[in-house]
Amino acid sequence: MALFRREQSAEAEPQGQPEAAPVSEPKTSKREVDDDLFLELFPEPPDTPRQRGAISEKRAAILRLQLKIADHLRQQLTPDLPLDMPWERTSEREQTVFRTLEQFASSGNLKIPSGLSKEKFYRSIMNEVFGFGPIQPLIDRDDITEIMVNSPYIVFVERDGRLAETGYKFLDDDHVVRIIKRIVLPLGRTAEYEHPLIDARLPDGSRVNAVIPPCAIDGPNITIRKFAKDKLMVEDLKRFGSLTDDIAYFLEAAVVSRLNIIVSGGTGSGKTTLINILSDYIPEHERTVTVEDAAELQLRQRNVVRLETKKPSPQSPSEVTIRDCVVNALRMRPERIVVGECRSGEALDMLQAMNTGHDGSMTTIHSNSPRDCISRLETLVLMAGVEMPMITIRQQIASAIDLIVQASRMRDGSRKVTQITEILGMEGENVVMQDLFLFYDEGDNQEGKVLGYHGSTGMRPHCDATLKRHGFELPASMFMKGSPR
Repeated sequence: MALFRREQSAEAEPQGQPEAAPVSEPKTSKREVDDDLFLELFPEPPDTPRQRGAISEKRAAILRLQLKIADHLRQQLTPDLPLDMPWERTSEREQTVFRTLEQFASSGNLKIPSGLSKEKFYRSIMNEVFGFGPIQPLIDRDDITEIMVNSPYIVFVERDGRLAETGYKFLDDDHVVRIIKRIVLPLGRTAEYEHPLIDARLPDGSRVNAVIPPCAIDGPNITIRKFAKDKLMVEDLKRFGSLTDDIAYFLEAAVVSRLNIIVSGGTGSGKTTLINILSDYIPEHERTVTVEDAAELQLRQRNVVRLETKKPSPQSPSEVTIRDCVVNALRMRPERIVVGECRSGEALDMLQAMNTGHDGSMTTIHSNSPRDCISRLETLVLMAGVEMPMITIRQQIASAIDLIVQASRMRDGSRKVTQITEILGMEGENVVMQDLFLFYDEGDNQEGKVLGYHGSTGMRPHCDATLKRHGFELPASMFMKGSPR
């Protein structure tokens, strides 16, 4: 075990260099931190690339030691499992690793770096053995909604709708790629030069996107959209001010009454959260097929079949796209189809499904308003490669879609339902729409929080008769204009 006996003090000389030139930590200009989420950020040399960052000699030496110990433990305790593959974390295995580390320390074969507690040092090694390395503490925190590894030395997080750099760092590019592989290999996907763009998910369902060279210029990067461990309910959205009782009841009536719904919104606006909540209203007995690039939907019903796309790999070069899954879903006797996101030609198949007996289907689309959503749908249908006149495409859209629910991320970081728009049909060559509910923005308060209220536009929904047939008698007061609803 002499492998671990080298002195690891602040002046330790690291063996080998990370890809970016390491820099010594200065004794001044340290940033004040508010909790253990943020590590101290230090000034970097003037010639350091801004989008790449750098790592100090001390931090690099500590990370290198932790990786060496973690690799030795993995090779000793699980010799048949590649280091790129995750090792399931259990309390028994944690105890085994802890006892082994204690044996190393008591025999003098392991010296904990100066300035670092034994508990923190052991925990970091555990994260390398079982988890996702330096970002595991960020993954474990419930108050973080997004983790963004821009390069090995720059890690941002989103908390309370705000972005901030954390000070967490990887050792080098290879360290980041190893963590990417630990995420994607159990899903049958690859992270290699020929396939540098990766979509995946964590075991808890959180969405992961990763990019490696040659497409990633400043080093491998990872973007993790975290999902709450406990699925958000509609009551949570009411408490957050994302919607109101009237809007929630109207959406429940729309889902139960089998209206076709598109959840529209920009990146990070809460589309997936909203469609998850809408799915709670699907009756238990109805057979639902979900289709996604990376499984994120969390339907609670039992009669659900979940489909996921397949990326090509050296062992299996074939690819299964969302469009392939949607076409196959039509053969599975679904009563509803829920597509995680339409972003290409599958939009045409989704419209066809909605027009051929699969009422009550739902999907999400990236767009900034309901009107933009219609335009984007037209573009996506054209991407299917089927030549159709634009008037025919619009007729398909007007016939298939009943409601567009617009989700927006506000300037203070909060997410709200800002529009509920009904599709009424065609007038000439245009799709006719009417807003039913809006969020009326009244500016910001002194703390920078968005002020405003949700209210109806005074328009009675055209789908009211359909809602009544399914037992929903919506009061006229719900649609009276002028007061917050």
